Amino acid sequence: MLNFLVKRVLATVPVLFVVALAVFLILRLTPGDPAAVIGGDNASTEDIARIRQQLGLAKPLVTQFAIWVGQVARGDLGYSYYMNKPVLELIGQRVEPTASLALATMLLAIGTALPLGTLAAWRMGGRLDRGLMAFSVAGFSVPVFVVGYVLIYIFALQLSWLPVQGYVRIARGVGPWLRQLVLPCVALALIYVALLARVTRAAVSEALTEDYVRTARAKGIGEGAVLLRHALANAAVPIITVAGISAAQLIGGVVVTETVFAIPGLGQLTVDAVLSRDFPVIQGVVLLFSTVYVALNLLIDISYVFLDPRIRY
Repeated sequence: MLNFLVKRVLATVPVLFVVALAVFLILRLTPGDPAAVIGGDNASTEDIARIRQQLGLAKPLVTQFAIWVGQVARGDLGYSYYMNKPVLELIGQRVEPTASLALATMLLAIGTALPLGTLAAWRMGGRLDRGLMAFSVAGFSVPVFVVGYVLIYIFALQLSWLPVQGYVRIARGVGPWLRQLVLPCVALALIYVALLARVTRAAVSEALTEDYVRTARAKGIGEGAVLLRHALANAAVPIITVAGISAAQLIGGVVVTETVFAIPGLGQLTVDAVLSRDFPVIQGVVLLFSTVYVALNLLIDISYVFLDPRIRY
């Protein structure tokens, strides 16, 4: 196990390097000049050239990339072009809203999808099963921003039950914090509930056909114990795999959801940085998201050993 962990951690280094190189080159090669954005509409050619010199954009691309990689190796993601603040400071200010939204969404999705998928597999072909299949199709088909605007219109504007937009930090109270997260979490969780419930249904229904389930039932074990201890437990590997990948894929959904609900998180920071061509901020956020994605995949691989003792590394 230790050798496996060391190899996987070392394997993340070239992956992150390739991601960093790709993001760096894409930003530099796409149209748009940060110096022109900072200089404004009235900036002359000389002004833009001076700003490019100050930002280090006049240096060769290889030199710029080497400087940035050296900064990252020292734990420094550079300074924002537009806000003139350290990127780490800007990320630190925006981590809580994004982490709160992502964690709450995954807890809601998993807590809803596992019971639904298990019950649908238990009553295969029944009303719940058919309803779950219809919900899965709808969940995959409707974009997150459409669901978000519908929820805002119904529960915020028409019924006035919940706030329209914004975010309340947890330090100001758990109640206001949760109340502000309800709509964005529900909007973002729908697609993941549809995915996880469908995977759970397929995995549990397959497990229910195995010999050990028939043996457990023959011994007189209750149906609830059969579902939880035998079927769901043995179907955990594909479920946890999809759940982990879904958690990593929350990145794209978070960007859209934070924009719709005006949540000042990393997604909104990324959008603002793209619009202002703020290279260091975009590079820092993408590198952070990539690191989280790689870490989640590592945790998924490690969890296999505990979920299925037959798996050894």
